[in-house]
Amino acid sequence: MDDWIDYYDSTHTIYVSKLHRDVHFDEIAKDIAGYIAAPDATVLDYSCGEALSAATVAEKCGTLILAEPAPGVRGRLSVRFAHHPNIKVRSLDDLQAMPNGSVDLVVMNSVAQYMTPAALDQALSLIRRLLRRSGKLVLGDILRPEVGMGRDVAALLKFAARHGFLKDALVGLARTALSDYRQLRTKIGLQRYSEADMLAKLTAAGFSAIRADTNIGHNPWRMTFVARPAA
Repeated sequence: MDDWIDYYDSTHTIYVSKLHRDVHFDEIAKDIAGYIAAPDATVLDYSCGEALSAATVAEKCGTLILAEPAPGVRGRLSVRFAHHPNIKVRSLDDLQAMPNGSVDLVVMNSVAQYMTPAALDQALSLIRRLLRRSGKLVLGDILRPEVGMGRDVAALLKFAARHGFLKDALVGLARTALSDYRQLRTKIGLQRYSEADMLAKLTAAGFSAIRADTNIGHNPWRMTFVARPAA
């Protein structure tokens, strides 16, 4: 995952415009907020990225922990949310010191594809420890092995048309074809899981899981899973 962390810690071009970036984070924040069950909940966003709309999530819970591995991104998060009393910014290493059963909801969205299967297993083990017995994990944006890049492109163009940045999206796709992102994706690849394989992985990690009806974010060809600590 280190190469991907370095990429997202750089000045990358994954978003085709500021509008794309803003509506992307806004939609994800609204979807995450929908999973919060109580106004005093402690929510952990694992490998949160820039989390531009985290304040939307924080309004719905008691404490929001933004855990981010990239140091540059983490620094920007600390500045951006310095005046939000219920938003805490942490490194992934900081999570090791958190007590058992201290979190109500963990969200890991659009992260698993960048992790090796072993690294994902380690993260799931940590999350299982941090969750309360009544808590849940929402694992979003899981890539399926039978769905190729063409579906990602189609989903982006539909999203762009809906929010008014279609022209920028077309230009951005051409730029991405020559970008470091495309080179990294070709070199390292992205992890993909079938529904059955992800359910088996979650079961092995000590969860009882189902696939959600809808994915977090704009891409309906990817999967979201909701998992609770098994009895």
